[in-house]
Amino acid sequence: MKLPKRYAIVLLTFMCTNVCYIERVGFSIAYTVAADAVGTNQANKGMILSMFYYGYVLSQIPGGWAAQRLGGRLVLLLSFVLWSLICAVVPLDPKKVILLVLSRLLVGVAQGLIFPSIHTVLAQWVPPQERSRSVSLTTSGMYLGAACGMLLLPSLVKHMGPQSVFSVEAMLGVAWLLIWFKFASDPPRTDLPKVASKDKMKAQAGGVVAPRTVKIPWARILFSLPIWAIVVNNFTFHYALYVLMNWLPTYFKLGLELSLQDMGSSKMLPYLNMFLFSNIGGVLADHLITRKILSVTKTRKLLNTVGFIVSAIALMALPLFRTPSGAIFCSSVSLGFLALGRAGFAVNHMDVAPKFAGVVMGISNTAGTLAGIVGVGLTGRILEAAKASNMDLTSSESWRTVFFVPGYLCIFSSFIFLIFSTGEKIFE
Repeated sequence: MKLPKRYAIVLLTFMCTNVCYIERVGFSIAYTVAADAVGTNQANKGMILSMFYYGYVLSQIPGGWAAQRLGGRLVLLLSFVLWSLICAVVPLDPKKVILLVLSRLLVGVAQGLIFPSIHTVLAQWVPPQERSRSVSLTTSGMYLGAACGMLLLPSLVKHMGPQSVFSVEAMLGVAWLLIWFKFASDPPRTDLPKVASKDKMKAQAGGVVAPRTVKIPWARILFSLPIWAIVVNNFTFHYALYVLMNWLPTYFKLGLELSLQDMGSSKMLPYLNMFLFSNIGGVLADHLITRKILSVTKTRKLLNTVGFIVSAIALMALPLFRTPSGAIFCSSVSLGFLALGRAGFAVNHMDVAPKFAGVVMGISNTAGTLAGIVGVGLTGRILEAAKASNMDLTSSESWRTVFFVPGYLCIFSSFIFLIFSTGEKIFE
């Protein structure tokens, strides 16, 4: 049987997020090694690591607009051309601060176009009853990419040096954009997803984006409480994710006095758990909705609340465990249940505004990116403040605030989503 085109599109977007997160984790690993070798302090490391998110935040809303007007396929191609080229030509030298700042800003701008474009593409191709698992599979590529990066790239850095990571990332980016150019396309207006007859009208109403000339209802979107429920939860999700992604290598090295190279495959478990739980959440959400066990609204609220509350508990328990297995367990539970929560807030863009999914995703992901700027930079300052207070970075006390802040945010955000979110379409 011929594979339906929408399945191929979803698979390609999964590969896209996979490659992007290999790049993000790879830079964190390679830069940490290079910076430590020349004695860069924690605050300056946090500044360089957060530069990506300054660029990323600049292109979220423009990325949604561009995807709406130009098409998600073309914008994704342009994104990969830009960031792959930067990885290929920029040297990883912690002493060349200005060059690193500019390059990370530009990589952030380029990758900021990706998720608004992906949501525009998925809104075109995927019918409502397949949204949860399609979005979950696509986003789970991030976590598989992070897991592969954590498993393979420390050894690459050890044997071939930090710069080798940039070369590998550039090759992966070029490989994906060539595959996307060859196999991806915008769907003809008559090529709506084939679904069961009882769902056909629903799919036709939600399976395509608005025509590129339709006026975007900016004011209604910006003053919508359900949209703000998504925005708040996106901020919290990415605050927790980016703090763990960028600072777990430092926590293992300084907090637990472990080398990533010596941790074996265990260091990839938190991200592998995210990959598994993201897809479990998507399949479970579609099952609850399709079988009419729960409404779309109740399904989104249930999975979001369970995911964020369990993640908060694990985050706040993390600094209490002083063994490698305990730290891996807590970070795995935290990130896994955060990923489960994505079947709540992260798919909700396409529930409430299927025709403007890229635009809403751009707004939402702007908040998520601000979380990266705030969280990654603030963590560096927290650790520097701990050192200034003569606290030993090997002690749990110096790391408690680092993990308690995202824990409290998860609890707060889950209640916001529980009160204000909806699974009904509110933008025609």
